[in-house]
Amino acid sequence: MVASTVSPPRRRSGWRRRAEPYVHLAPALLAIGLTTVYPLVSALITSFRHWRLNETREPGEFVGLDQYQRAFTDGTFYNSAWVTLEFTVISVVLSVGLGLGIALILNNRTRLSAFTKALLILPFAVAPALKGFSWRFMLNPDTGVYDKMLDTVFPFFGDINWLGDPFWALMALALTEVWGWAPLIALMLLGGLGSISPEVREAAKLDGASPWQEFWRVTFPLLRPLLLVVVFLKAVFSVKIFDQVVTTTGGGPGRATESMNFFAYNQGFTFLDIGYASAVSWVIVLVLGVLAALYLIAMARQEAK
Repeated sequence: MVASTVSPPRRRSGWRRRAEPYVHLAPALLAIGLTTVYPLVSALITSFRHWRLNETREPGEFVGLDQYQRAFTDGTFYNSAWVTLEFTVISVVLSVGLGLGIALILNNRTRLSAFTKALLILPFAVAPALKGFSWRFMLNPDTGVYDKMLDTVFPFFGDINWLGDPFWALMALALTEVWGWAPLIALMLLGGLGSISPEVREAAKLDGASPWQEFWRVTFPLLRPLLLVVVFLKAVFSVKIFDQVVTTTGGGPGRATESMNFFAYNQGFTFLDIGYASAVSWVIVLVLGVLAALYLIAMARQEAK
């Protein structure tokens, strides 16, 4: 009988085993570095230098914190910050409120529930720029579908120029965001409602709780962690609003709908002040960082309870 000559598999050295996970992660880390880390670091360095493209193609001299000081003494920057805050509050409140209402309605299962849930994802799937163009045409005072419908149902809306009035332009901009986000939030909350045990609700009904008491004392507390995630997620995307501003209002009328992102874009690509635009962009990054920190703190407190 011939003895087997097959040798046992060699064991990999320790450093190879430790390095293997990083080798698999390398493509993703490289993509993140090129598309996120490098632009952020480059913008941070540029924000400390004077650089106007209409003067020179290369960054100019080091100016320290002058660009940031300019931002915090610039009335137009404060206007964009206030517009962004107003837009964020309106869009978050309306999106979460409508999403919660839709979720509570669809939580009662009917024959059309599955079909309706499938349709909810469609508005969010529409590109933000396309949403802006669509709403701009539909609110046109001469040929807009929405404008004609509202004028017919509510005649006192007949004299409103939706995108020409500062208040209504901001509301219309917020509604473009609500139209896409409310159905998505409804789907997220439907998942949360589905995780609540039916026995808990039955126990509340047996104790004589009204539908409102059942929602406020049973359903809402159990949904609170998910609602917290939804609110912070929506707030982050609202602070970053840009596409709909460009395609719906162009920041107008005047500066009534000029968000911080659109303000930074104008400084860099309209006025060619790359240094100032970089500083404003980093202010936006810091705002988003504060939101992320608040979210982590809130989630830690939720887990500690």
